[in-house]
Amino acid sequence: MNYRKYALLAVVLLFSVSAYAQKFEGLAETPAMGWNSWNKFAGNITEDLIKGVADAIVESGLRDAGYIYVNLDDCWHGERDSLGFIQCDPVRFPSGIKALADYMHERGLKLGIYSDAGWKTCAGRPGSVGHEFQDALQYAKWGVDYLKYDWCDTPNINAKGAYKLMSEALRAAGRPIYFSMCEWGTARPWEWASEIAHSWRTTGDIWHCFDCGRGEKPNYAHSVMAILDMQEGLRKYAGPGHWNDPDMLEVGNGLSESEDRAHFTMWCMLAASLILGNDVRDMPQAIKEVIMNKEVIAIDQDKEGIQGLRFMRTDDGLEFWFKPLVNGEWAFCILNRATEDRTYDIDWQNFNLYDDVAKRFTDFDSKTYKIRNLWTKKDDGDTKKSRVVTIPAHDVLLYRLTPTKK
Repeated sequence: MNYRKYALLAVVLLFSVSAYAQKFEGLAETPAMGWNSWNKFAGNITEDLIKGVADAIVESGLRDAGYIYVNLDDCWHGERDSLGFIQCDPVRFPSGIKALADYMHERGLKLGIYSDAGWKTCAGRPGSVGHEFQDALQYAKWGVDYLKYDWCDTPNINAKGAYKLMSEALRAAGRPIYFSMCEWGTARPWEWASEIAHSWRTTGDIWHCFDCGRGEKPNYAHSVMAILDMQEGLRKYAGPGHWNDPDMLEVGNGLSESEDRAHFTMWCMLAASLILGNDVRDMPQAIKEVIMNKEVIAIDQDKEGIQGLRFMRTDDGLEFWFKPLVNGEWAFCILNRATEDRTYDIDWQNFNLYDDVAKRFTDFDSKTYKIRNLWTKKDDGDTKKSRVVTIPAHDVLLYRLTPTKK
């Protein structure tokens, strides 16, 4: 196939898929779970590293807990061949991406890859602009299952058009691939991307600071709590098949144990993708207990697919969150953003609320809920009476509330 014939084929494919929904359905009924190379390793990735991560995900039980995507971020790229098809770096990935995808699939995992809607990726590798259909065909040929599509080096490029084009290219290539838009929220993708992508970034990059200024980091990098605040008003746009993405997890990358627990909990309350970014080959037990707590993961993966609601906050740093769950249940979380422990008297009658996204009342005045503490993994009475609790600094209390039968 020469380049002119390929270009003609791309045009035909573009118009042939226009009558269909762009993204593949059924790939994101609950938020994605997996691992990405960037937060820990940045561009220093190799075939052996990724294989080692995959082996650790299987051996540690992370795969069985739901973490199935193993995603290459920036710097896997080599050059384009004479026809314009992207190749991998032959030194870093000598066996090729197809072999790496096969390695994942043999272990019950899925392979993710990275590209950019601009001329160059954020690390200066070849972007996909002008090669969208070629790149999608290459990914499908290799057996890729997930695409993170970034937004660097995009002068005079329309975001909506660029992401729609890649979505159509993936569809035309024929292999179901999860499409993760990484546009940083600048063009308000939550308002238009639900038909073309499975998730969309709502902010710039996260970095491993719980609640602080940007320091030496560039302006696009935000702390965990800053990103949490940026989700205000976005919950109505999320749901099964289309998710707000507040960026990857920094659990295990230098936060305290309590901050890791709070970070993970709040991403679950947000119904966010749970994409790990730590070195899973060498994890302390405390990190394993956070990211492998299946009862907390179940809050994120709840089939209702409703993002959590920040109901109330206090002047001393406490926030009160609710997330509607299946069967009339609720997740209830108290987040302590203060640097000191806080004690609070929970009077459930103060939390009678109506969630206009879930179309549901909590009804504490007429219903009794059983309480399950998801971090202690213990049943903790019910909501008939108020209770005094202490929430440590930069930590959370997380309950699952289940209606009792009358």
